[in-house]
Amino acid sequence: MITLYGWGPMFDCPSPSPYVMKTEIQLQMLGLDFEHAIADLEAIPKHKAPYVYDGELLIQDSNFIRAYFENKLRKALDDGLTAEQKATSWALERMVEGHLNSTMASERWMIDANFNKGPRLFFMDVPAEARDQVCAEVRAGMKATSEGTGFGRHSREEQLQLAAWDIQAVANQLGEKDFLFGDWATAADAAVSAVLISCATDYFDTPLIGLVRNHANLVGYMDRIKSTFFAENKWPMPEMAMA
Repeated sequence: MITLYGWGPMFDCPSPSPYVMKTEIQLQMLGLDFEHAIADLEAIPKHKAPYVYDGELLIQDSNFIRAYFENKLRKALDDGLTAEQKATSWALERMVEGHLNSTMASERWMIDANFNKGPRLFFMDVPAEARDQVCAEVRAGMKATSEGTGFGRHSREEQLQLAAWDIQAVANQLGEKDFLFGDWATAADAAVSAVLISCATDYFDTPLIGLVRNHANLVGYMDRIKSTFFAENKWPMPEMAMA
């Protein structure tokens, strides 16, 4: 039995995590039957989702989950692509999971109004009297980590400019095609579409929405991904205390 651990619909997205969306799409692309379960980040060594159990075997991180099942099935999500296209595919994944995902996370976590209506919900099981302090400590840690990589030292306007360049590159690659490399979805479509969907949700107040939705081809692309891979929600409801 294969079980994917993460989170289901939240913030008007199929998941609050683009990495969970990415893995859910890729498991479907590989033709696997799997169950969904709410992640317990304290129960695993890397303390992040998605993670998968294949029987008793734990696989962590979206990239290693893909590699594990491709090796097990002797089937690659980039089958049919040329070596050059495979290189472009990997570069597109790394691009959107770099600047673009970092900007999306910054818009959600570092903008007070967005944090309070979004990520703050993750802390509702923390006792009310300690919740503000815990939230402040987590946000400070995230800010320090971002500044440590160099990304967080950019102004908000500079971060959004980097995001705009990434989004334009994706739009150029997609062109008039249904998917990034043609008529069918491949590995990069899972990663790229998941980050775009996360950026473009109307749930948050962010210029990222317009940066994505101003490209008509990206709007159609996200709609195709959602109708193909997220037409039905199979996630259990997470238990959240709302005190």
